[in-house]
Amino acid sequence: QIDPKDYTFSGLKNETVGRLPGKVAGQQFVIQDCENCKIYIFDHSATITIDDCVNCQIFLGPIKGSVFFRDCKDCKCVVACQQFRTRDCRKLEVFLCCATQPIIESSTGMKFGCFQYYYPELALQFKDAGLSIFNNTWSNIHDFTPGENNWGLLPETAVVQDYVPLPSSEELKAVRVSTDATKSIIPVTRGRRQKNSEESCLTVFFAGDYTTANARKLIDEMTSKGFQLVQTKEVLMKAEDAHRVFQQSALEFIPLLEKGPVVALEFNGDGAVEQCQSTINEVFSGTKVFVSESKASASQDVDNFYNFADMQMGM
Repeated sequence: QIDPKDYTFSGLKNETVGRLPGKVAGQQFVIQDCENCKIYIFDHSATITIDDCVNCQIFLGPIKGSVFFRDCKDCKCVVACQQFRTRDCRKLEVFLCCATQPIIESSTGMKFGCFQYYYPELALQFKDAGLSIFNNTWSNIHDFTPGENNWGLLPETAVVQDYVPLPSSEELKAVRVSTDATKSIIPVTRGRRQKNSEESCLTVFFAGDYTTANARKLIDEMTSKGFQLVQTKEVLMKAEDAHRVFQQSALEFIPLLEKGPVVALEFNGDGAVEQCQSTINEVFSGTKVFVSESKASASQDVDNFYNFADMQMGM
């Protein structure tokens, strides 16, 4: 028998509370009427509602469905979810991983950054919640609030720990958390921020045993050389999609689409195409990878792929 009290934080003041990995295990969770609290849910859940919280710092592990903030103000959060919504909120600062377009309504002073977090159980929790680490539209906010400038992006230099500190209670310290961006389970992307260069490059990995590891390896190689990861996407493709996206090289890749979803990465920076090609030749010589052929075709590749992917994801 499930006791709702185990899945609720209510009416707390000046406390540090949380749930360890394995303790929520896909249930719904409710957080309400909390003030000056530090709250950590180090597990995956079905849905989470957060009502009437003031000046709280909150970490929420992967949420299979939606997270809904209502009537909250002055809160700082790290959140991973399928759907993100706020209503009647003021001044929330959120490091977000969201599979669909985040929605804010009747909310002002909202600031968003890309989710950056790691602890050993987190990768499996993303799987259990049915979330891909590559589907994160954190900066693509849909604002239903009348008026302008209700939301913006956190500074690029923002450090998670300055917003949501590591847990200090003995029980929660057992979770080996790192907020180092290079260790983040979610690749840190630029999202909608101004690109630094006119040149982008599209790289697509096809489904297989090492797809995630390969994508991460390429991200590490490229970002260590100063290129920026703009966006990532994991999505199923059909033969007709391949023709639209891969154009003349489609036939080479169509047989690979039946194995499962592709993982696409957009890198930005002067020389991105050449660097991507040489890294792929050196590091992934035995692996079939689509990579933009030239600087001239690359921006079209990026547009073709992400237009298709956004339609797929119903954006």
